[in-house]
Amino acid sequence: MSFRIDPRLPLTGEVRRILAEEIGKALLHLEMADTRPEQGLHKCRKRLKSARALLRLVRSGDETFCATENQCYRNVAALLAGPREATALIETIDRLAADFGRESTGSGLDAVRDRLIVRQHDLHEGAGLKAAIGAATAACEDGLKRIGTLALPDQPEQAADVLAEGARVALRRARKALDKAGARGEADDFHDLRKAAKTHGMHLSLLGRLWPTPIKARRKAVDELGERLGELHDVFVMRALLEADSEPLGPPEDTKLLGKLLKRSEKSLRKACLAEAAELFGDSPKRATKKLARKARDDLAGAASLEDTNATAN
Repeated sequence: MSFRIDPRLPLTGEVRRILAEEIGKALLHLEMADTRPEQGLHKCRKRLKSARALLRLVRSGDETFCATENQCYRNVAALLAGPREATALIETIDRLAADFGRESTGSGLDAVRDRLIVRQHDLHEGAGLKAAIGAATAACEDGLKRIGTLALPDQPEQAADVLAEGARVALRRARKALDKAGARGEADDFHDLRKAAKTHGMHLSLLGRLWPTPIKARRKAVDELGERLGELHDVFVMRALLEADSEPLGPPEDTKLLGKLLKRSEKSLRKACLAEAAELFGDSPKRATKKLARKARDDLAGAASLEDTNATAN
Protein backbone atom coordinates (compact mmCIF):
# COMPACT_ATOMS: atom_id res chain seq x y z
CA MET A 1 0.00 0.00 0.00
CA SER A 2 1.16 3.58 -0.50
CA PHE A 3 0.72 7.18 0.59
CA ARG A 4 -1.05 7.98 -2.66
CA ILE A 5 -4.69 8.31 -3.64
CA ASP A 6 -5.68 5.84 -6.35
CA PRO A 7 -8.11 7.60 -8.72
CA ARG A 8 -9.56 4.23 -9.75
CA LEU A 9 -11.05 3.73 -6.28
CA PRO A 10 -13.70 5.63 -4.27
CA LEU A 11 -12.21 8.63 -2.47
CA THR A 12 -13.72 7.75 0.92
CA GLY A 13 -12.17 4.29 0.92
CA GLU A 14 -8.78 5.57 -0.18
CA VAL A 15 -8.63 8.27 2.49
CA ARG A 16 -9.75 5.83 5.17
CA ARG A 17 -7.05 3.38 4.04
CA ILE A 18 -4.24 5.92 4.04
CA LEU A 19 -5.29 7.46 7.34
CA ALA A 20 -5.44 4.04 9.01
CA GLU A 21 -1.98 3.18 7.66
CA GLU A 22 -0.41 6.41 8.90
CA ILE A 23 -1.93 6.22 12.39
CA GLY A 24 -1.11 2.52 12.60
CA LYS A 25 2.52 3.28 11.81
CA ALA A 26 2.51 6.13 14.33
CA LEU A 27 1.46 3.62 16.98
CA LEU A 28 4.32 1.30 16.03
CA HIS A 29 6.78 4.18 16.36
CA LEU A 30 5.34 5.05 19.77
CA GLU A 31 6.15 1.49 20.86
CA MET A 32 9.72 2.03 19.64
CA ALA A 33 9.93 5.31 21.55
CA ASP A 34 9.89 3.45 24.87
CA THR A 35 13.38 2.12 24.19
CA ARG A 36 14.64 4.33 21.33
CA PRO A 37 13.04 7.74 21.90
CA GLU A 38 15.15 9.68 19.39
CA GLN A 39 14.03 7.55 16.45
CA GLY A 40 10.58 6.61 17.67
CA LEU A 41 9.39 10.13 18.47
CA HIS A 42 10.74 11.59 15.23
CA LYS A 43 9.11 8.91 13.07
CA CYS A 44 5.84 9.09 14.98
CA ARG A 45 5.60 12.85 14.50
CA LYS A 46 6.30 12.45 10.79
CA ARG A 47 3.37 10.02 10.48
CA LEU A 48 1.11 12.40 12.37
CA LYS A 49 2.08 15.22 10.02
CA SER A 50 1.24 13.00 7.06
CA ALA A 51 -2.15 12.16 8.55
CA ARG A 52 -2.90 15.83 9.18
CA ALA A 53 -1.87 16.77 5.63
CA LEU A 54 -4.31 14.16 4.32
CA LEU A 55 -7.09 15.54 6.51
CA ARG A 56 -6.41 19.06 5.26
CA LEU A 57 -6.52 17.87 1.66
CA VAL A 58 -10.05 16.45 1.96
CA ARG A 59 -11.39 18.77 4.66
CA SER A 60 -14.04 20.39 2.47
CA GLY A 61 -15.56 16.95 1.86
CA ASP A 62 -16.25 16.24 5.57
CA GLU A 63 -15.56 19.40 7.54
CA THR A 64 -16.53 18.11 10.97
CA PHE A 65 -14.55 14.87 10.86
CA CYS A 66 -11.41 16.40 9.36
CA ALA A 67 -11.33 19.39 11.71
CA THR A 68 -11.84 17.23 14.79
CA GLU A 69 -9.26 14.61 13.82
CA ASN A 70 -6.72 17.21 12.73
CA GLN A 71 -6.96 18.85 16.16
CA CYS A 72 -6.64 15.46 17.83
CA TYR A 73 -3.38 14.61 16.06
CA ARG A 74 -2.10 18.14 16.52
CA ASN A 75 -2.50 17.66 20.27
CA VAL A 76 -0.77 14.28 20.11
CA ALA A 77 2.21 15.78 18.25
CA ALA A 78 2.44 18.56 20.83
CA LEU A 79 2.76 15.98 23.61
CA LEU A 80 5.92 14.68 21.95
CA ALA A 81 7.40 17.98 20.78
CA GLY A 82 9.72 18.72 23.72
CA PRO A 83 11.74 15.49 23.68
CA ARG A 84 12.02 15.57 19.89
CA GLU A 85 13.19 19.20 19.94
CA ALA A 86 15.92 18.30 22.42
CA THR A 87 17.41 15.93 19.85
CA ALA A 88 17.03 18.47 17.02
CA LEU A 89 19.05 21.03 18.95
CA ILE A 90 21.98 18.64 19.29
CA GLU A 91 21.75 18.03 15.56
CA THR A 92 21.86 21.81 15.05
CA ILE A 93 25.12 22.07 17.00
CA ASP A 94 26.60 19.29 14.85
CA ARG A 95 25.44 21.02 11.66
CA LEU A 96 27.01 24.31 12.72
CA ALA A 97 30.26 22.52 13.46
CA ALA A 98 30.18 20.97 9.99
CA ASP A 99 29.17 24.17 8.16
CA PHE A 100 31.70 26.36 9.98
CA GLY A 101 34.51 23.89 10.49
CA ARG A 102 37.34 26.42 10.66
CA GLU A 103 35.62 28.69 13.20
CA SER A 104 34.42 25.82 15.39
CA THR A 105 37.74 23.97 15.51
CA GLY A 106 38.63 23.08 19.08
CA SER A 107 36.13 23.02 21.90
CA GLY A 108 34.14 26.17 21.13
CA LEU A 109 30.80 24.34 20.96
CA ASP A 110 31.54 21.40 23.24
CA ALA A 111 30.24 22.92 26.48
CA VAL A 112 26.89 23.80 24.91
CA ARG A 113 26.58 20.40 23.29
CA ASP A 114 27.24 18.68 26.61
CA ARG A 115 24.46 20.69 28.26
CA LEU A 116 22.06 19.82 25.46
CA ILE A 117 22.85 16.12 25.84
CA VAL A 118 22.06 16.32 29.55
CA ARG A 119 18.83 18.16 28.73
CA GLN A 120 17.90 15.49 26.18
CA HIS A 121 18.63 12.71 28.66
CA ASP A 122 16.46 14.33 31.33
CA LEU A 123 13.54 14.67 28.92
CA HIS A 124 13.88 11.13 27.57
CA GLU A 125 14.32 9.43 30.92
CA GLY A 126 11.75 11.31 32.95
CA ALA A 127 8.30 10.08 33.87
CA GLY A 128 6.83 12.85 31.74
CA LEU A 129 7.85 11.14 28.51
CA LYS A 130 6.27 7.84 29.48
CA ALA A 131 3.06 9.66 30.37
CA ALA A 132 3.13 11.51 27.04
CA ILE A 133 3.67 8.29 25.10
CA GLY A 134 0.79 6.68 26.97
CA ALA A 135 -1.56 9.57 26.24
CA ALA A 136 -0.47 9.71 22.60
CA THR A 137 -1.01 5.97 22.20
CA ALA A 138 -4.52 6.15 23.66
CA ALA A 139 -5.44 9.07 21.40
CA CYS A 140 -4.18 7.31 18.27
CA GLU A 141 -6.00 4.10 19.15
CA ASP A 142 -9.22 6.05 19.60
CA GLY A 143 -8.58 7.79 16.30
CA LEU A 144 -8.32 4.47 14.49
CA LYS A 145 -11.78 3.55 15.75
CA ARG A 146 -13.28 6.76 14.34
CA ILE A 147 -11.93 6.40 10.80
CA GLY A 148 -15.00 4.46 9.68
CA THR A 149 -17.19 7.52 10.28
CA LEU A 150 -15.46 9.54 7.56
CA ALA A 151 -17.77 10.11 4.58
CA LEU A 152 -16.53 11.95 1.48
CA PRO A 153 -18.22 12.55 -1.89
CA ASP A 154 -17.24 9.71 -4.20
CA GLN A 155 -18.77 11.03 -7.41
CA PRO A 156 -15.85 11.93 -9.74
CA GLU A 157 -16.60 15.63 -10.20
CA GLN A 158 -17.31 16.25 -6.52
CA ALA A 159 -14.28 14.23 -5.41
CA ALA A 160 -12.08 16.19 -7.82
CA ASP A 161 -13.37 19.47 -6.43
CA VAL A 162 -12.58 18.35 -2.87
CA LEU A 163 -8.99 17.47 -3.77
CA ALA A 164 -8.42 20.63 -5.79
CA GLU A 165 -9.80 22.81 -2.99
CA GLY A 166 -7.54 21.15 -0.41
CA ALA A 167 -4.47 21.64 -2.59
CA ARG A 168 -5.46 25.25 -3.28
CA VAL A 169 -5.88 26.06 0.43
CA ALA A 170 -2.39 24.70 1.16
CA LEU A 171 -0.85 26.78 -1.62
CA ARG A 172 -2.75 29.86 -0.47
CA ARG A 173 -1.40 29.32 3.04
CA ALA A 174 2.14 28.98 1.69
CA ARG A 175 1.81 32.15 -0.39
CA LYS A 176 0.52 34.12 2.62
CA ALA A 177 3.35 32.84 4.83
CA LEU A 178 5.90 33.69 2.13
CA ASP A 179 4.60 37.26 1.90
CA LYS A 180 4.81 37.68 5.68
CA ALA A 181 8.27 36.11 5.91
CA GLY A 182 9.53 38.46 3.22
CA ALA A 183 7.92 41.54 4.75
CA ARG A 184 8.37 40.95 8.50
CA GLY A 185 10.78 38.06 8.76
CA GLU A 186 9.60 36.89 12.17
CA ALA A 187 10.39 33.38 13.35
CA ASP A 188 6.68 32.53 13.37
CA ASP A 189 6.36 33.60 9.72
CA PHE A 190 9.09 31.21 8.64
CA HIS A 191 7.58 28.50 10.84
CA ASP A 192 4.22 28.94 9.10
CA LEU A 193 5.99 28.78 5.74
CA ARG A 194 7.69 25.57 6.79
CA LYS A 195 4.42 23.93 7.81
CA ALA A 196 2.74 25.01 4.58
CA ALA A 197 5.63 23.71 2.48
CA LYS A 198 5.58 20.37 4.30
CA THR A 199 1.83 20.07 3.76
CA HIS A 200 2.16 20.88 0.07
CA GLY A 201 4.92 18.31 -0.31
CA MET A 202 2.69 15.64 1.22
CA HIS A 203 -0.17 16.71 -1.05
CA LEU A 204 2.12 16.17 -4.04
CA SER A 205 2.70 12.61 -2.84
CA LEU A 206 -1.01 11.99 -2.22
CA LEU A 207 -1.96 13.42 -5.62
CA GLY A 208 0.93 11.86 -7.52
CA ARG A 209 -1.43 10.22 -10.03
CA LEU A 210 -3.54 13.34 -10.43
CA TRP A 211 -1.14 16.28 -10.22
CA PRO A 212 -0.25 17.65 -13.67
CA THR A 213 3.24 16.74 -14.84
CA PRO A 214 6.08 17.47 -14.34
CA ILE A 215 5.91 16.66 -10.64
CA LYS A 216 9.23 15.02 -9.79
CA ALA A 217 11.31 18.21 -9.87
CA ARG A 218 8.73 20.11 -7.84
CA ARG A 219 8.61 17.42 -5.16
CA LYS A 220 12.39 17.50 -4.86
CA ALA A 221 12.43 21.30 -4.58
CA VAL A 222 9.68 21.30 -1.94
CA ASP A 223 11.48 18.66 0.10
CA GLU A 224 14.72 20.63 -0.01
CA LEU A 225 12.92 23.82 1.03
CA GLY A 226 11.28 21.96 3.91
CA GLU A 227 14.64 20.72 5.15
CA ARG A 228 16.18 24.18 4.94
CA LEU A 229 13.22 25.76 6.74
CA GLY A 230 13.58 23.07 9.41
CA GLU A 231 17.20 24.06 9.93
CA LEU A 232 16.18 27.71 10.19
CA HIS A 233 13.50 26.85 12.74
CA ASP A 234 16.07 25.06 14.90
CA VAL A 235 18.34 28.11 14.68
CA PHE A 236 15.49 30.32 15.91
CA VAL A 237 14.82 27.93 18.82
CA MET A 238 18.50 27.85 19.72
CA ARG A 239 18.78 31.64 19.64
CA ALA A 240 15.75 31.96 21.91
CA LEU A 241 17.41 29.65 24.43
CA LEU A 242 20.64 31.57 24.10
CA GLU A 243 18.89 34.83 24.93
CA ALA A 244 16.87 33.45 27.86
CA ASP A 245 17.64 35.04 31.23
CA SER A 246 18.12 31.63 32.85
CA GLU A 247 21.05 30.89 30.51
CA PRO A 248 20.05 27.25 29.85
CA LEU A 249 22.89 26.85 27.35
CA GLY A 250 25.51 28.16 29.71
CA PRO A 251 27.27 31.44 30.63
CA PRO A 252 28.35 33.95 27.96
CA GLU A 253 31.93 32.67 27.85
CA ASP A 254 30.61 29.24 26.77
CA THR A 255 28.08 30.52 24.23
CA LYS A 256 29.92 33.38 22.51
CA LEU A 257 30.96 31.30 19.49
CA LEU A 258 27.55 29.69 19.25
CA GLY A 259 25.84 33.08 19.08
CA LYS A 260 28.17 34.19 16.30
CA LEU A 261 27.62 31.05 14.21
CA LEU A 262 23.86 31.13 14.72
CA LYS A 263 23.67 34.67 13.33
CA ARG A 264 25.67 33.69 10.25
CA SER A 265 23.63 30.57 9.69
CA GLU A 266 20.34 32.43 10.12
CA LYS A 267 21.30 35.09 7.60
CA SER A 268 22.24 32.52 4.97
CA LEU A 269 19.18 30.33 5.58
CA ARG A 270 16.74 33.25 5.49
CA LYS A 271 18.03 34.34 2.09
CA ALA A 272 17.97 30.82 0.62
CA CYS A 273 14.52 29.98 2.01
CA LEU A 274 12.90 33.14 0.67
CA ALA A 275 14.41 32.64 -2.78
CA GLU A 276 13.39 28.97 -3.00
CA ALA A 277 9.90 29.62 -1.63
CA ALA A 278 9.35 32.43 -4.14
CA GLU A 279 10.11 30.01 -6.97
CA LEU A 280 7.63 27.47 -5.64
CA PHE A 281 4.81 29.61 -4.26
CA GLY A 282 5.05 32.89 -6.14
CA ASP A 283 2.30 31.91 -8.57
CA SER A 284 -1.41 32.36 -7.89
CA PRO A 285 -2.80 29.37 -5.91
CA LYS A 286 -5.95 29.43 -8.06
CA ARG A 287 -3.94 29.32 -11.28
CA ALA A 288 -1.62 26.65 -9.90
CA THR A 289 -4.49 24.26 -9.12
CA LYS A 290 -6.67 24.96 -12.15
CA LYS A 291 -4.99 22.20 -14.16
CA LEU A 292 -5.16 19.89 -11.16
CA ALA A 293 -8.93 20.30 -10.89
CA ARG A 294 -9.41 19.63 -14.60
CA LYS A 295 -7.07 16.63 -14.67
CA ALA A 296 -8.58 15.18 -11.49
CA ARG A 297 -12.09 15.39 -12.95
CA ASP A 298 -10.96 13.71 -16.18
CA ASP A 299 -8.98 10.96 -14.45
CA LEU A 300 -11.60 10.20 -11.82
CA ALA A 301 -14.38 10.22 -14.40
CA GLY A 302 -12.34 7.96 -16.65
CA ALA A 303 -11.74 5.51 -13.84
CA ALA A 304 -15.44 5.47 -12.97
CA SER A 305 -16.40 4.93 -16.62
CA LEU A 306 -13.96 2.04 -16.92
CA GLU A 307 -15.36 0.50 -13.73
CA ASP A 308 -18.91 0.77 -15.09
CA THR A 309 -17.84 -0.82 -18.39
CA ASN A 310 -16.16 -3.71 -16.61
CA ALA A 311 -19.17 -4.23 -14.38
CA THR A 312 -21.49 -4.36 -17.40
CA ALA A 313 -19.21 -6.81 -19.19
CA ASN A 314 -19.19 -9.13 -16.19
